[in-house]
Amino acid sequence: MQLGMIGLGRMGGNMTKRLSERGHDVKTYDPGVESTAKTLEELRDQLDAPRSFWMMVPAGKITEDTFQTLLGLASPGDVVVDGGNSNFHDSQRRYADAKSKGIHFVDAGVSGGVWGLANGYCLMVGGDDGAVAQVEPVFRDLAPEDGYAHVGAAGAGHFVKMVHNGIEYGLMQAYAEGFEVMEKSEFDLDLHAIAGIWRYGSVVRSWLLELLVNAFDAEGSHLEKIRGYVEDSGEGRWTIHEAMAEDVPVPVITAALFARFASRQDESFAAKVNAALRNQFGGHAVKLEET
Repeated sequence: MQLGMIGLGRMGGNMTKRLSERGHDVKTYDPGVESTAKTLEELRDQLDAPRSFWMMVPAGKITEDTFQTLLGLASPGDVVVDGGNSNFHDSQRRYADAKSKGIHFVDAGVSGGVWGLANGYCLMVGGDDGAVAQVEPVFRDLAPEDGYAHVGAAGAGHFVKMVHNGIEYGLMQAYAEGFEVMEKSEFDLDLHAIAGIWRYGSVVRSWLLELLVNAFDAEGSHLEKIRGYVEDSGEGRWTIHEAMAEDVPVPVITAALFARFASRQDESFAAKVNAALRNQFGGHAVKLEET
């Protein structure tokens, strides 16, 4: 089928390649990369009606600006897919805005990263049945076998992807803490070898563990060249916010998010307060800053 791909970064570029390899006619637009179209208007004109547009751009202002531009260019019956990591509340609003103009909106949570080109992308899709069906050939060819599902109404795709990423935070933090315990132990452990054997038969085996083995392959068992500074994309925060609204306890995901915050501090003021208080009430020694 025909598709207009907007955004040719690490994800959008590889998705375009995967679809083209499977016989889809993909037109492209990205102002920073060689594309079939130089403008969104030109991209529209390269597609036959009813058109299918796929936004694969960073969540936030870029997605909003692109969406609003497409609303002014698209025709009734066209479909706009947002494959970025948008907040599901924004997706629900965009669905309503598009519907008022007779345009379909579909939110697609996408997981797979840089490995998606070869392995396929897990797709969690939200939207009306008819709109999803219009783009379904693309969904099926982007995903590996059994890796795509229409999970619910508008917003559901990005909601499920949000929770997916919250779970990912917890899994990654559990591996991180376990390997630090081993790295600091009295034993001279080969962390690379341990991660390697855990891939086979262990109850903690996973794709994340395979990626950790890859990291040890590339960087060494002690990851000497990597700084322990961990960003977050926002979905962990959103997951915790929704959990609070639903009165659902999520201590693991919350702790994992806070661990990422802590990783960004060169010097924790909270730790300074703790040290000062121990000195005040118990006379415990403090370490002073070098001058």
